[in-house]
Amino acid sequence: MGYQAREVINGSYGKIWIDNHEVGEVLSFKATVTPKTETVSQIGKLVDGTKIVGLECKGELKANKINSRFIQLLSDDLRKGKAKTFTLISQLSDPDSRGTEKVALTGCTFTDLDLSNWENKKLTEESMSFNFEDWKFFDTIEV
Repeated sequence: MGYQAREVINGSYGKIWIDNHEVGEVLSFKATVTPKTETVSQIGKLVDGTKIVGLECKGELKANKINSRFIQLLSDDLRKGKAKTFTLISQLSDPDSRGTEKVALTGCTFTDLDLSNWENKKLTEESMSFNFEDWKFFDTIEV
């Protein structure tokens, strides 16, 4: 099945929400599920198989630094030894594409917090790594 070049989704139309608050300054977003596996050896086979024994759910949100959003969201709880959790929603939609892809990530915990990070004559960005516990798709783009 072919496709038109115009149907390739442009990430410029992506949107992110943290607990239902849109984050307009986002530059990129990535959420990945990686299976954790164990090796399975079997008699009579030279090649080992694998068995999924868990999942590792991680992501990264990169944004232009325009405010102290992440410091305000995380700093107080981290100082108290608390891990604050969030729901992150990612939506990717392009007016020339075949549809919209929208996923909610639940049980999200940011794994680091830059208190200060800048460089002379450079635009300041924030990169926030996170873990998540589950996901649910609201929309997917049909093949």
